[in-house]
Amino acid sequence: MSELMPKVDGIAEVEIEKTTGPWRDAWRSFRKSKIAVAGMLIVLFFVLLAVLGPVLAPEGINDQSHTDRLQPPSSAHWMGTDDLGRDILSRVIHGARISLTVGFASVVLSVIVGSVLGIVAGYYGRWVDMIISRIFDIMLAFPSILLAIAIVAVLGPSLKNALIAIAIINVPNFGRLIRSKVLSIKEEEYITAAKAIGMKDARILFSHILPNSMAPVIVQGTLAIATAILEAAALGFLGLGATPPQPEWGKMLADSKDYLQSAPWTMIFPGLSIMLTVLGFNLMGDGLRDALDPKMKS
Repeated sequence: MSELMPKVDGIAEVEIEKTTGPWRDAWRSFRKSKIAVAGMLIVLFFVLLAVLGPVLAPEGINDQSHTDRLQPPSSAHWMGTDDLGRDILSRVIHGARISLTVGFASVVLSVIVGSVLGIVAGYYGRWVDMIISRIFDIMLAFPSILLAIAIVAVLGPSLKNALIAIAIINVPNFGRLIRSKVLSIKEEEYITAAKAIGMKDARILFSHILPNSMAPVIVQGTLAIATAILEAAALGFLGLGATPPQPEWGKMLADSKDYLQSAPWTMIFPGLSIMLTVLGFNLMGDGLRDALDPKMKS
């Protein structure tokens, strides 16, 4: 019997190793936070709205009925109608696709460009780091929304140009974050060993340094999506983002601002959609920060 015990212990150790790991531990920690899970459920709800929009929308986004202008919420129109008789529920559902697309796409572009610049600046240092860091400092010296307005004013008002502007203004945030991580990681012993055996810089950067820098980027990216949705709505409200008849939430707010007192539902539902989506990403981002940051764990 005593000869079998080491085998049993060995099996137990293997099972423990299979059920543990940094990402598994992070997921367990994330699930323990009810607020973070609530944020994830809110985000999943709006993602499903965006994916299933054409199926869920009761009417077309541009179907007008002049006899049903500014109708309050009812069984026929759950969120009422706007000044052109269009169903607000259908437009809010389709607006989820536009807002989430702008949020995700702009953040992905920011992460790609910012990560490349941040890795190069942090790894090579000296004059390369100085030039890239000064560019980041100049961009961060401007209020983000004003810089986005300036970029869209140069490129021309459109949803595509608003996406590009939002991506550009978020590049310094990710660049500086990655740079700070690279400055600490490149001094680790395994990086020194990789250089000693003649490993090329590109392989060190993208095989060792970048993967070990992704945890804070994931957290920042989640929070940045919420910011990007707000910025897209702000540009749309100012007439610099989505153009008619696109049902973007910010543009819907701009089109209905004259009916705030007579038909408040035309502003309430797009505004609630923006608020809930941003809230969901912020709650989920806070949960990811607590789960992925070792300093936040008790």
